[in-house]
Amino acid sequence: MSQGLGLDKLDQRGAATEATEPPGATPAPSGSRKPGGDVRETLYFALRNPKVVIGSVVVLAFLLLGLLGPLFLKFAPMDYAGPPMAPPSADFPFGTTTFGQDVFAQFVAGLRSTFLVGLLGGGVAAVIGMAIGFVAGYRGGLIDELLNMLTNVVLVIPGFVVLIIINAYLGVRSVPMQALYIGVFSWPWVARAVRAQTLSLRSRDFIDLARLSGVGVGTILRREVAPNMYSYLFMTFVLLFGGSILTAASLDFIGLGPTNAMSLGLMMNQAVQWSALHLGLWWWFIPPGLGITLIVGSLYIMNVGLDEVFNPKLREM
Repeated sequence: MSQGLGLDKLDQRGAATEATEPPGATPAPSGSRKPGGDVRETLYFALRNPKVVIGSVVVLAFLLLGLLGPLFLKFAPMDYAGPPMAPPSADFPFGTTTFGQDVFAQFVAGLRSTFLVGLLGGGVAAVIGMAIGFVAGYRGGLIDELLNMLTNVVLVIPGFVVLIIINAYLGVRSVPMQALYIGVFSWPWVARAVRAQTLSLRSRDFIDLARLSGVGVGTILRREVAPNMYSYLFMTFVLLFGGSILTAASLDFIGLGPTNAMSLGLMMNQAVQWSALHLGLWWWFIPPGLGITLIVGSLYIMNVGLDEVFNPKLREM
């Protein structure tokens, strides 16, 4: 089901895979493909695709800032570092809050939490959705029906509302737990898309040959089915990564995020709570909002570029 802003389209995309192959899906060949395909050819087209390059550069720049930034900070995010409500300066590049806290230090710490929740939340959703999609598409029959029923049940649950209730009443509110909640409610569209792809692959000759050779189901899925979907699976994770970041930021903004870590959403929550907009402290609420927008926007731009790279019909020679 969709999580956060802009993910309703992802549900529609996942549901549509019952009838058509999703964008970016690698057509299954007549024979088994080696994992990863032609890496050099993929890199050749990726490095010449402006969407992939620009999106990757922006995401990597923020990632490096989040990883290496703390090494150069003089103050912790919650330290009273300087004069209250100071505008950006050489000592405080992003200014200070109404309590004299360094906004840049908070921004760097928020980037670390943002990438962590995106990685963990997207990873959990990817593992659950791909596992269910692979098994349902390959086994078929009663197992397929049961897993489809489970997927449809989770798909119609208002996930964001459930996340609000869980975060409001559950005592444990940390970044890993928030990522787990998000991942558990983000996988249905992935399962439906992967199932549709697996259904189209399971009747191919190389799958029949592996089955007749006595190879187990797990081995067939791992060695024969998954390698022919690597490009689409990677693009799916990129979408899940961005969706997890948006959902986490939404929860943090309404005050239901982790209580033991700084995040970009929590920065916006505190800015609103302490009237930064009314006081004209633009340096407090613009950086976290702009950071989330650039990260998630770059991920989606990169995903469009990857679609062009992996799909030969869309490549610009």
